[in-house]
Amino acid sequence: MRALTRTINKLTAKLLDLPQDITSDLPRLTMIGNVQLYIENHRGVLHFSSELLGLALSKGRLEVHGKQLVIRAILSEEVFIEGVIDELKYIP
Repeated sequence: MRALTRTINKLTAKLLDLPQDITSDLPRLTMIGNVQLYIENHRGVLHFSSELLGLALSKGRLEVHGKQLVIRAILSEEVFIEGVIDELKYIP
């Protein structure tokens, strides 16, 4: 059933020319320089400190490494951080 749903979502996205992150439950990251990062479609904060943000994703997790990291806004599926971002790491 789940595979059928994914197939239907992919076909719908292709037919309607929709971005894959909308239909495939993928994260969308928008980064401005190395000082701001906006992440959509996360599944929760696993860890936060001024040097590391860990987020759960639908498939795997994302780690944001940096200095003076601050969460400026957080919603159920969106998070906006600022600071000096040194590294983004996707872990399957």
